[in-house]
Amino acid sequence: MQVIEIQTPGAPSVLVPAVRPEPVAGVGELLIRVSASGVNRPDVLQRKGNYPVPPGASDIPGLEVAGVIAAGDVSAMTQAGLKVGDRVCALVAGGGYAQWCVAPVAQCLPVPAGLSDTEAASLPETFFTVWSNVFDRGRLQAGETLLVQGGSSGIGVTAIQMAKAAGAKVIVTAGSDDKCQACLDLGADHAINYRSHDFVAEIGRITGGAGVDVILDMIAGDYIAREIQCMAEDGRLVIIATQGGNDSQIQAGMVLRKRLTITGSTLRPRPVAFKGAIARNLQSQVWPWLASGQIKPVIHSVFDACEAGQGLPSGAAQAHALMESNQHVGKIVLTWKPA
Repeated sequence: MQVIEIQTPGAPSVLVPAVRPEPVAGVGELLIRVSASGVNRPDVLQRKGNYPVPPGASDIPGLEVAGVIAAGDVSAMTQAGLKVGDRVCALVAGGGYAQWCVAPVAQCLPVPAGLSDTEAASLPETFFTVWSNVFDRGRLQAGETLLVQGGSSGIGVTAIQMAKAAGAKVIVTAGSDDKCQACLDLGADHAINYRSHDFVAEIGRITGGAGVDVILDMIAGDYIAREIQCMAEDGRLVIIATQGGNDSQIQAGMVLRKRLTITGSTLRPRPVAFKGAIARNLQSQVWPWLASGQIKPVIHSVFDACEAGQGLPSGAAQAHALMESNQHVGKIVLTWKPA
């Protein structure tokens, strides 16, 4: 099968087409003939050598795929209501940049009605992440206010739509007026250009000094101290990435006075049972929103995974270059020619 390999840690140009043996599904797994693969920020970190592959996972990058079930553990598929020939999307711990991919049955979901495989491939990583962190860890409730740092990212556009569908108010930050407008168009109630405005002051103004109930933070670093200032009493700060650095200084007294919760998580190394529970919640509570069109995939660009262009050896390399430019709004997806 064709795959995209990381030749050596480095720039996008290290992502090159290669040939590998087709994987074989084991107990509790199924084999997907991949039509499309989502591209995510952790893929970039892995390419740079900054995100170790979990034990037992493929060294091929890629955390989400969509396609058709070709084979697998019949008993496990039957229990999950799946069968050979079904169109599915799946969250995987690696191996997604390939024409064939093995996935735990528990981490597979049927492609929502009306969606293409390309659209479906953009769902798992961000939807699993947002559900786990905003709704499980952050305990966001209808009527509360969510702040999303980086509202135009793949995570951000998903968080906006899911939170609004759940009855919450949403404030986002983004790096340009155009990106802010894109977030508003997706349903965000307020969008703050962090390059021209102080988000702490703006949140104080927007909330009348009350603050926000939940923050989804992909920055960390010195943002954490500023976020604590704009949190409501009993607020929850959920950190899912550290793009701004690992070190933070906070006002511990404010955490005490406001009774704040500061938490965080990484999804990739969690066990199949944990991710499977998220999948069941998504299928019962979020997939109907997708099928009805209440929320929708937001795809910025699609690249043929193996096709060279723009001076780069593969579409995957072009996709990573785009992601690192931060010019995109929503998801970037790779497509595969039929295996």
